Amino acid sequence: MKQITIIGEDRSGMMAEISSALAEGGINIETLDAETIQEWTVMILTVDRYDDAIRVLQQNPDLRIITDDAILLRLEDRPGALAKIAKRFKDANINMRSVRIIRRDGQDALVAISTERSSAALELVKDSLVS
Repeated sequence: MKQITIIGEDRSGMMAEISSALAEGGINIETLDAETIQEWTVMILTVDRYDDAIRVLQQNPDLRIITDDAILLRLEDRPGALAKIAKRFKDANINMRSVRIIRRDGQDALVAISTERSSAALELVKDSLVS
C-alpha cells in the first residue's frame, strides 16, 4: 500500500486546499489522518490514484510531500495484538516510522505500518500480511 505524508506550516484552510486540489484532479481520498504538532501540520493519506495525487500535491511549493510504502496487516481486534507486532519490530531493531489503525470491526483490525527496512519488515510479519 502506498501512502503520502504531507508536511506544511499549520495554517487555516490547509485541509480545504489539499482536499480541493485532489478533488479537482478527480482523486478520491481513501484514508486520512491529520494532526498539528506545534507549528506544523502532518497529514498521512491514501488515495485511489497515487501518481496523479503526487503530481497535484507537488504543485504547492509550501508543502513537503513524502511518499512511502506501507505494509498492511490484519491483526486480531483484541488488547495486545499491536503490542506483539511492535515487539517483533523492536527485537529485530526495525524502526516503525508510522503506524495507523485503519479499521476495526470487533474481530479484525487493519493496520498500516511504514518502516525504514521494508524487505526485512515484510519477512518479519508475513503471517499477518493482507494480500
